[in-house]
Amino acid sequence: MFHIPDGVIYLDGNSLGPLPKSVPEALGSVLQDEWGNLLIKGWNAAGWMEQPTRVGDTVGRLIGAAPGSVVMGDTLSIKVYQAVAAALKMRPGRKVILSDTGNFPTDLYMVEGLIRTLDQGYELRTVAPGDVTAAIDMDVAAVMLTEVDYRTGRMHDMGAVTRAAHDKGAVMIWDLAHSAGAIPVDLTAGGAEMAVGCTYKYLNGGPGAPAFIYVRPDLADTIDPALSGWLGHEQPFEFKLNYQPGAGIERMRVGTPPVLQMAALEFAMKAWEGVDMQDVRNASIALQEQFIAGVERAVPQLELVSPRNPARRGSQVSFRFEQGYAAMQALIHMDVIGDFRAPDIMRFGFTPLYLDAADVEIAVERIARVMHDRLWDDPKFKTRNRVT
Repeated sequence: MFHIPDGVIYLDGNSLGPLPKSVPEALGSVLQDEWGNLLIKGWNAAGWMEQPTRVGDTVGRLIGAAPGSVVMGDTLSIKVYQAVAAALKMRPGRKVILSDTGNFPTDLYMVEGLIRTLDQGYELRTVAPGDVTAAIDMDVAAVMLTEVDYRTGRMHDMGAVTRAAHDKGAVMIWDLAHSAGAIPVDLTAGGAEMAVGCTYKYLNGGPGAPAFIYVRPDLADTIDPALSGWLGHEQPFEFKLNYQPGAGIERMRVGTPPVLQMAALEFAMKAWEGVDMQDVRNASIALQEQFIAGVERAVPQLELVSPRNPARRGSQVSFRFEQGYAAMQALIHMDVIGDFRAPDIMRFGFTPLYLDAADVEIAVERIARVMHDRLWDDPKFKTRNRVT
């Protein structure tokens, strides 16, 4: 189902999913039959204009979102900006955006930029992940969290945190970058106002694949989009000079959708047809437990930094090692691909769609060799690449 080079054990789908085998031929058809032969007619004849909401529904099924409540487009950073800006307008008079110190930095950067742009006394407040619920008070306009910590895999209790936010009247925003396609998510049951996420990790949309944004259906016709783009207009081809937001989730569109990239994602999403996320979760936990037990038995000098309890862990396992970057480079050299997160985290993702117990066994054996033979101590593995 996926193209993975012979002999490679790929434990980095939490950073970039592999290429689905069906995508090259299908994308070639889009290039030739749609762009090539239809030219600009493709916007109507090939359904390019409807693509963001059509693909949004396929993503929505995996995160428990109602049809018509998810739209694709732009980058995750843009979607974070949209969500937080809209949340602040929903809670006038409140000045705090609450997040945690384990959040992915770009989410925090986007909030910092929004605060500078608004220049109205807003504050970004960050606390330790375990202190979030206690820190929600009546000054908090929005709580913005990534459900699964990108470094450790620690997982927030979405239901409990959302209830705590609502108890204090705050808007809840979830970043599902490490959740969508990895763990069961039920946004409808959870009740959060908004959620965002990317599609190039567990959803295998490819490098640069578009992000998504979810808005709770009862809010979709009233939410005020800060980025009032052309394709979020109610009648974009009337070319009116003043902005009037589109209906429902359509108003969260901004610019022209990346048709080719979105087409790749649309074909990649076919791998999820008929897949039950609880089955994926169960298989992922089994692989993780096998991996943790194997590594701790063979390489006790590596320190587990992911939660020991699998119910509190996403679909990744992280170990700490002072020379973690060099060790990961040595491991990659041996065709076991994970990645590194500063300052000392070796990170491994578990995606049962293309991994099994035999892969985990091989990975553990090669990790043991890297550590016991000190292969990481070769100078060629210590030079930092731009992407780690």
